[in-house]
Amino acid sequence: MSGTSADGVDAVLAEFTGNPSKPKWKYLNIASVSYPNDLRQLVLDIGQGLKVSSKEWLNLSEEITGLHAQAGLACDPKGLAELIGCHGQTVWHSPPTAIHSGGSLQLLQGPLLAQLLNCPVIFDFRAADVVLGGHGAPLVPKMDAALFGAGKGWRAILNLGGIANLTFIPPENGPDQYAFVVGWDCGPANTLVDFAVHQITNGELTYDVNGLIAAQGHADELIIQRWIKEPFFQRNPPKSTGREQFGRRDLKHRMKGMANLTGEDVVATLTAFTAAVVANDLNNFYAAHKIRPVELLVSGGGCNNPIMLSELRKRCLGLRVVSVAELGIPVQAREALSFGLLAWWHVRKYPGNLPQVTGAKSSAVLGIRADPV
Repeated sequence: MSGTSADGVDAVLAEFTGNPSKPKWKYLNIASVSYPNDLRQLVLDIGQGLKVSSKEWLNLSEEITGLHAQAGLACDPKGLAELIGCHGQTVWHSPPTAIHSGGSLQLLQGPLLAQLLNCPVIFDFRAADVVLGGHGAPLVPKMDAALFGAGKGWRAILNLGGIANLTFIPPENGPDQYAFVVGWDCGPANTLVDFAVHQITNGELTYDVNGLIAAQGHADELIIQRWIKEPFFQRNPPKSTGREQFGRRDLKHRMKGMANLTGEDVVATLTAFTAAVVANDLNNFYAAHKIRPVELLVSGGGCNNPIMLSELRKRCLGLRVVSVAELGIPVQAREALSFGLLAWWHVRKYPGNLPQVTGAKSSAVLGIRADPV
């Protein structure tokens, strides 16, 4: 899996057995391969509108595929894997509108990856949901329900990657136990923070390491409360987003309103904004459905930012906010593990999307298979 942050590839080796709806699974290994700085910058620039030639596009897809192969080899050096699920690198995501069917583009050469790793590859997971009228995202809520299972009360799982997304899992007992699993994209997690840090440090840093910059600043609460009133944050699910909406252009607009803040205050404000976006969605969901989770399990790169986690705990009062690591899943492994499960579902012919989450007309088996020659 390579996410919106475009900082590298996370690979997980796992074993799945049993009933597809409630699989037994075992986490075996994890490995990560970082993108070279020039590659990461190119992916981000393309996502912000940079035009490239057909040759450059082909070279980029080959390089990305090669790095995914490196991650696979590092994670599974003995070649134990019988199947590979690979999401690829998202370079553009366009949610459906009243006049546009939407689309989601991930760069990956599936047949090449299958050949490099000598193993079948399932890829292009979002396309089937999109052609059924869905957003193609988020896909992880159904996998979250299968991997994490139900708790004593409603359980929420939050991914803090480039974009923040939530999954709600009904409790194991009580009147809500038969309710739907739901999920959606909340808005920016690290994407605006990362762009701001890169700008403020003149390119020396690409993200706020351990939240050290935010820790030196003070969040402007008046600015945050003004931003929260924007239409996207008041929209009901299904909803999805990406750097196309919350990228450099959006940061440039927000920076105008923070012209009087120090660089540290800017990063602190954007970091707190991420937590405020999540808290806002939790409150909106409660207002609409009278459902509030008892715990918030957090994954993704944002788990390594103590200021972001502190802001979450401050703004999500009444919730137990903990890392998914407490359930035995490394914070960087959740999405890669999920797409491994999605690949296993593909060969079992088990639908991988949730129409109530993505807005698709129906459920579908997701992904395309490529076999080594």
